[in-house]
Amino acid sequence: MNVAEAVGQALARFGAGTVFGVVGSGNFHVTNALVANGARFVAARHEAGAVTMADAYARVGRGLGIATVHQGPGLTNAVTGMAEAAKSRTPLVVVAGEVAAAAVRSNFRVDQAAIAAAVGAVPERIHSPQTALADVARACRTAVAERRTVLLGLPLDVQAADLPEAAARTPARGRPGRVPALPVPPPAAVGGLADALQAAERPVFVAGRGARLSGARDALAGLAERCGALPATSAVARGLFAGDPFALDVSGGFATPAAAELIRGADLVVAWGCSLTGWTTRHGALIGRDAVVVQVDVEAHALGAHRPVDLGLIGDAAETARAVSAELDARGHRAAGYRTPEVAERLAREGRWQDVPYDEQPDDGEGGPRIDPRTLTIALDGMLPRERTVAVDSGNFMGYPAMFLDVPDDDGLVFTQAFQSVGLGLATAIGAAAARPDRLAVAALGDGGALMSVAELETAVRLGLGLLVLVYDDEAYGAEVHHFGPGGHPLGTVTFPPADLAAIGRGFGCAAATVRTRADLAAVADWLAGPRDRPMVVDAKTTRRCPSWWLEDAFRGH
Repeated sequence: MNVAEAVGQALARFGAGTVFGVVGSGNFHVTNALVANGARFVAARHEAGAVTMADAYARVGRGLGIATVHQGPGLTNAVTGMAEAAKSRTPLVVVAGEVAAAAVRSNFRVDQAAIAAAVGAVPERIHSPQTALADVARACRTAVAERRTVLLGLPLDVQAADLPEAAARTPARGRPGRVPALPVPPPAAVGGLADALQAAERPVFVAGRGARLSGARDALAGLAERCGALPATSAVARGLFAGDPFALDVSGGFATPAAAELIRGADLVVAWGCSLTGWTTRHGALIGRDAVVVQVDVEAHALGAHRPVDLGLIGDAAETARAVSAELDARGHRAAGYRTPEVAERLAREGRWQDVPYDEQPDDGEGGPRIDPRTLTIALDGMLPRERTVAVDSGNFMGYPAMFLDVPDDDGLVFTQAFQSVGLGLATAIGAAAARPDRLAVAALGDGGALMSVAELETAVRLGLGLLVLVYDDEAYGAEVHHFGPGGHPLGTVTFPPADLAAIGRGFGCAAATVRTRADLAAVADWLAGPRDRPMVVDAKTTRRCPSWWLEDAFRGH
């Protein structure tokens, strides 16, 4: 057995059930070894797509993601997907071929370790045949235990070498383990948060990625009920409190007017595994001047990183919530807090974006009518099955699918916006569909992102995915149109002639429809009622008259 075969075997034993990649000469043998040892291989059409699929697969499946790419250009093609995964702290191993040390003149040679480190990934390498299995185990352990994206370099000369007999007798086994829970904060810190909750009359919880990863939903919901807090989430944790009548949904730029007002009126804001970025606080506008701010996080450097906090606790969100709840129980404290009948009634009436009145802005422009994106998304929300996974690309449109399409739980929205790159949404949806085939996956894209990633439609067709590809087609980079247009700047560089995206979808083998009015959605209803054995592309010709409500806040942070 050579090293490439041994590495593939070891990765399969560490739980690589589904692997994504684009195969070249540098990763050919290791990929075949993964398949030979039981892994399912999904061939993407571009390396950025492959890594993004693996990222989404790991997020939704809550396990280890694996991608394989060729050395040199294979890796550089993958860098944007790696940056998103690294910033999102996705446990992911990207296995890349690497030029042999002696091949100094190779045109494929780049400093792959430096590239990985530059985007926040952890560079690792198979150093020698003798250390190969230990190197694989270390890379997987770092990815899972530290929630990191790891580049595992596999030099060509090492790949081809035979695995020493001694190493082959002691193969890596099992899985790299779960993310270890950090100790609960010390009693004094737990008591300090309990004191703050007892003193608060209008507490609000904001749960983020860390709360989702720690499985803190029940612990936080119970604590919120005990102390009368209204629970909210950051965008990436949307759905964590689905079904709670007092839940505020998402805090920040995506917050409904009612939620924003209630958060702004809080006298205590507790962030649970949430970094309180400008996105989540509307650049501080949602935190009242006199509000006490508390942050709970597993990493000390995250405390106060984006805004000052009055109290910081280092600890796992779920375990800390349980400890605080036990402390309040010992004190006999239970309060109604913000959970009043008036608040419940208001949230029932105004808590969802679907219930917020708006002035519809259809556009009878050149080529025919154009649909308001709110009208489009609300109509689809009523048509799609509740069990859905919504993957959202970046752009002016993204608030509509992220907030107007309800999700069943915190696995229902895959929001790849840590790097805010356009073009990752389609691959995200494919990876999510692979992880949760029991749910309808929805790829919500702008026309810019759709055209950047259009090759992956072939991947979705080849896999037979019943994937809904919803394109908000305003024939522009809408964020730039609405940001720079009011200033009188020329927009010729960010607007484009019409493209028949439905015809492009049919060319790949998708079902497809062009939507200009509500009536055109009948084609989507027919597809939903059918066997759904192939993707459907919906080219929704949306009006340019609608700047997203969150856009001004987003650009203020740039």
